[in-house]
Amino acid sequence: MKRISIFLIAFVCMSLTAQTPRDTTALSLSLKEALAMGMENNYNSVKSEKEVEIALKQKWEIISQGLPQINGNVDYQNFLKQPVTLIPGEIADGDPGTFVPVRFGTKQNLNATATWSQLIFDGSYIVGVQSARTLLQISKNAKVKTDLEVRKAIINAYGNVLLAEESVEILKSNLSTVEKNLNDTQKIFENGLAEEEDVEQLKITRIGLENNLNRSIRMKDISYQMLNMALGMPVDTKIVLTEDLDALAMRFLDLELLEKSIPVEENIDVRIAQNTAEAANIFVRLEKAKALPSLTGFLNYGAAGYSDDFSFFEDDQKYYSQSILGVSMNIPIFSSGMRSSRTQQKELEFEQALLDLEQTRNQIRLEIESARSNYKFSIENYQAQQENLALAQRIENKNQIKFFEGLASSFELSEAQRQLYVAQQNLLQSMLEVITSKVELENKLSTQTYPEEE
Repeated sequence: MKRISIFLIAFVCMSLTAQTPRDTTALSLSLKEALAMGMENNYNSVKSEKEVEIALKQKWEIISQGLPQINGNVDYQNFLKQPVTLIPGEIADGDPGTFVPVRFGTKQNLNATATWSQLIFDGSYIVGVQSARTLLQISKNAKVKTDLEVRKAIINAYGNVLLAEESVEILKSNLSTVEKNLNDTQKIFENGLAEEEDVEQLKITRIGLENNLNRSIRMKDISYQMLNMALGMPVDTKIVLTEDLDALAMRFLDLELLEKSIPVEENIDVRIAQNTAEAANIFVRLEKAKALPSLTGFLNYGAAGYSDDFSFFEDDQKYYSQSILGVSMNIPIFSSGMRSSRTQQKELEFEQALLDLEQTRNQIRLEIESARSNYKFSIENYQAQQENLALAQRIENKNQIKFFEGLASSFELSEAQRQLYVAQQNLLQSMLEVITSKVELENKLSTQTYPEEE
């Protein structure tokens, strides 16, 4: 019976496993599709969008402070032991100079009050409404800045994956070529037509290639995980990239971009610095506004019930109503220099913000020119590395022929191969630099703004 039970349990588990298909389909992504997915799902992009939504709620919170406010209040009191008051004895027909203890009021009271208030004038409120608009603009510009950084991160991560893929394929091809050369040289050595050093030199080359290949395979896995992070997906998500590194680098060659220029005030970093200066100026005005009077109107209506027993919900319970209409004015008169000191602090902070703004303008001008120079160099370097690779391939081919003809040593062949491998990696790296340097320049020249309809 135990064997039958174990068999049945195993059969059921196998059946359930068979009925539950596993989704092993990899997600194919072009760079355009990756950007669309990343801009929607990237953690930083989503959080920055939430910051805009928070700023919108804060704006309404500040505005609503100047709109009518209605508050209700209900108080219930049950005197477990009522307080005693002493009154002169002559009031209660007692002897002069004596006191009579009495209790006033009922044992239980219920009071309900509703108060309507309206801010009539407050300088701080006016400044606060203006600060709400500035706060919202800061959040929107921060969202734009985040989106530009997310776009750069996705493109860089996408390019790194393509670089890792190409590196692995090239290393596999090089390893296959070296292994073939090693096998041929080993046979020649066994026939006494080559020296043992030639075999050993090729073995050293093979070991180096194997180590680099293993490292590149591990780096490729990490590159995929980094891309998934940039896309806002689980790091173990299976994806397949449909782009080619060489073709992508050619698409990112844009000589017209080298001539593009923008007013520095339209750069996102300068706009953020301007927002910071505006906020600092608003704080100065806020401190000054605190010295102005504030005026508030209010209307109060309430009802009170009294009883020795809890009869407040009975039909015969009597309630006594009362209502007040009034205006309250608060006038700051003297603060021993506290308000003046706060205002001066905010004025100094505003001056600091203006200095930061000027520094940001100059810094961005420098960064734009630096990014332009780096992009131009990356294009020139890409073209140079293409020529270097073609030369290195010809030199390596010639040395292979000479080596097997006995006209070149194993050291010369190894040096030519090393030079070829370096040229291959330099070309791949130059392709990636074209992509990354263009994105950096595009970010510096971007005039992107937050969509107002959102």
